Amino acid sequence: MLTRSRLAELSLLIVAMMWGCTFLMIQSAVEALPPLAFNAVRFIGAALLLGLIITVFYRKEWRQFSVKMLLHGSLLGVFLFGGYALQTIGLLYTTTSNAGFITGLSVVMVPMLAAVLLRHKLSKISLASAVLAAFGLYLLTFSGGSFIPNRGDGLILLCAFAFALHIGFTGMYAPKYPALPLAAIQLAVTGLLSLAASLMTEHLGAMSHLGNTLMRPEVLVALLVSIGPTSAFAFWIQTVSQQHTTPTRVAVIFAMEPVFAALTGVLFAGEHLGFAALIGCACILAGMIAAELQPAASSVEAVPHPAADSQDNKEISA
Repeated sequence: MLTRSRLAELSLLIVAMMWGCTFLMIQSAVEALPPLAFNAVRFIGAALLLGLIITVFYRKEWRQFSVKMLLHGSLLGVFLFGGYALQTIGLLYTTTSNAGFITGLSVVMVPMLAAVLLRHKLSKISLASAVLAAFGLYLLTFSGGSFIPNRGDGLILLCAFAFALHIGFTGMYAPKYPALPLAAIQLAVTGLLSLAASLMTEHLGAMSHLGNTLMRPEVLVALLVSIGPTSAFAFWIQTVSQQHTTPTRVAVIFAMEPVFAALTGVLFAGEHLGFAALIGCACILAGMIAAELQPAASSVEAVPHPAADSQDNKEISA
């Protein structure tokens, strides 16, 4: 039987697949448009799209808007911006492999944060599945090589912590508010902070040049995909899903993102996965299965908001 928690986790796996499968597309786009500027357009556009969806289809949810929701959604946006910004800066001083692996360490941080924030029991299976997924990330990232520290690794570690905080605090706030406005707020804050950071640190050139860059096919397509499926709908799905599953399971499921990215590279970029990378993929998959073998995620302790029951089925199917 497909319970709410299983449906939520399947939806999160689809989100991880979307993020992984569009990695090459976004990587190509940020070679033309600076990454913070790209994120500014991406997240502001996603917030506007969710705002339009709320206004047209879920207008009653605006009535549940509150100062507390704004503060909590803004905090999620700060964490999300921190993760992306620190990763962008850190990549200037370390390797892509180091960044990919260290960012993935959030999968180990989340169970500990969930134990503190939500008072979830830190079970041996949860911790083992997270460690197994992290080990798989190491094998997949370095493909038999070894980790060599760089001076940007500390920034990437802070990035991983920011992403872990985002998952942990989403687990706290998602059951308390309607998913759509909460997702829209955090995306708007992420986009506005990205815009401010871009204006302060990136050279964007003249408006005409920026406009031409935005209209380049690889940039335009990447932005359209990022604004809709991999931002607006992805974080909407995450917010709804975290009403029905634990942050630890979310983190382990999201560890599948680099697996999908690697498979996309093999299929469309002619990349080759060595034996160690294949073992790494298997470890991540095993970690996810181990997390799923635990009892269904009925331990999400926060009380749902009044409109949750009437909206969940409609929202999670999006």
